[in-house]
Amino acid sequence: MTRIIDQGLEEQSVLLLRMGELAYETLASAIHGYFEDKNVQPHVKEMSDLIVAMAEKVEDKTFELIVRFQPVASDLRTIKSHMKISNDFSRYSRYALDISNITHQLHGLEPCKTWIQDNLINMGDKVLFMVKTSIDALRKHDVNLAKTISPIEREIDQMYEDFINKLSQEETNNKCVASNILLTRYFERISDHAVYACEAIVYIVTGEKISLE
Repeated sequence: MTRIIDQGLEEQSVLLLRMGELAYETLASAIHGYFEDKNVQPHVKEMSDLIVAMAEKVEDKTFELIVRFQPVASDLRTIKSHMKISNDFSRYSRYALDISNITHQLHGLEPCKTWIQDNLINMGDKVLFMVKTSIDALRKHDVNLAKTISPIEREIDQMYEDFINKLSQEETNNKCVASNILLTRYFERISDHAVYACEAIVYIVTGEKISLE
């Protein structure tokens, strides 16, 4: 039997998924722009602002559902988790904007050695894969898919640490050092938010609070 609250939950879910898809597209644009030294800042800024506005709509929907329907525990779990995931998706877009800013200011990989370029492209691919995994897991409510994110996140953490250690021992261009320390830090933080989103998905489906880090 369909309940009145179900329509509101579906509307919130559809908005959240669209937000995730746009966040992925925005982040991919920023990362590829960095690697290709293309100024995508205006486009990324426009998309990032749109995604932040969508996050506010998710929050407004959360309060509307709580006030109007006084949801039971399982519904409240979903509503609360949706708001949390919207924050993680919003962070994807804000880091995308940060990446486009350093491309604009420091010209990304242009002055860097080949090993640096190879490492960062590999790391960027893994980060985008994690973001896509978090969105797909939400769309399918797939707990097993959500849990696959853990080993990739640990790999990103190790890559970040190894990269910083190696970079500190190299003689290289100052712009390269500055831009890529920032970039790898953003990658590490994006991967964390992908994990947080997947933890919330597990909570929605099972009611279990787990750590996937």
